Amino acid sequence: MGNALSLKSLFGNQTNQESDSVSGCVSALAHDLAHFQITSQVPEGLNQHVASSKKAQAKWYNKLLLAWREANPPPKTPEQASRLVIQTLKQNNVDQGLLKFYSLPIPHDLIGSFPPPWPKGVIFELRTLPVDARAVADGDGLTVYVDVADPREAANVPREVLLAVSKRSIARASRDYLMADGLQRKIAAAGYRVLNGSNNEDVLAKKYRIRLRGIDAPENQMPYGLESKVELTYLVQGKCLVVHVYGEDQYGRLVGDVYCNGKFAQEIMLKKGLAWHYKAYDNRPELIKWEKDARVARVGLWAASNPEKPWEWRKANRQGRGILELIIDLFKLMADYLFRGNHNTKRR
Repeated sequence: MGNALSLKSLFGNQTNQESDSVSGCVSALAHDLAHFQITSQVPEGLNQHVASSKKAQAKWYNKLLLAWREANPPPKTPEQASRLVIQTLKQNNVDQGLLKFYSLPIPHDLIGSFPPPWPKGVIFELRTLPVDARAVADGDGLTVYVDVADPREAANVPREVLLAVSKRSIARASRDYLMADGLQRKIAAAGYRVLNGSNNEDVLAKKYRIRLRGIDAPENQMPYGLESKVELTYLVQGKCLVVHVYGEDQYGRLVGDVYCNGKFAQEIMLKKGLAWHYKAYDNRPELIKWEKDARVARVGLWAASNPEKPWEWRKANRQGRGILELIIDLFKLMADYLFRGNHNTKRR
């Protein structure tokens, strides 16, 4: 990748002996920057470490290339290369992916400023905008929004959504609120929403429905259902969340672990006795322990001797609704039969 002249400019006026002593991971980054200088192509395999578009990745490499040229002297050790990446990009999720890709270490004095690595099984991570209280459906489900400026979202916004946002801004400026509201509905139908940002500016955000992984809270109509919803609302209202996504359920919701200011939402719900451990889908030992401790302490729903399980309640109510619908259909058939009989008698 690259050529001798480009590599020489990236490594500076080092002697052959000094160049030979440059770490392999530093050399790999320098080679990829030289290659990018010539081809404008980022290295293959980077997508496995960063969840961003090729366009966004190209911007990072362009910044890194400029920073590397301006460094005096150029990075020679892995720690020096790591610091250059961190100082240039200033985005923790991007930094960590690139550092991992090149096997570069996080400098010792900066370890605390980085979030811990994703647990096994995490597909991707969401970093949300502040959560509205009305977005909490119950004790184990909520709706969140992610700013499309996030590298993972930026390249995936449909063109028609961007056009609708632009037209909506023009409509609002001209006080055509009927048109603006119609465009807002079009944006919402595509899974997006224009929100009011911290500086009173419009922020386009992607909507995600989240199901808290590993727990099952009482339904709102069940005992402790309202308390469970209120507790989750209290935890997340007005705060930005970190969601580790593991998959998607049959209703199109993302199943994930929810963190709020460093607090693990599922841990709080289980310890306060406001949710069951959903053993059928998650057998993590810490969830088992938190539910067991709440049972022993008889807190929340465990104050009852034999609380009804949410999944059994849903099953019973689905069956009940099925019987009710059958009865209603029979009454409709009987009413139709009587009506037709009366109508035919009158015709005679």
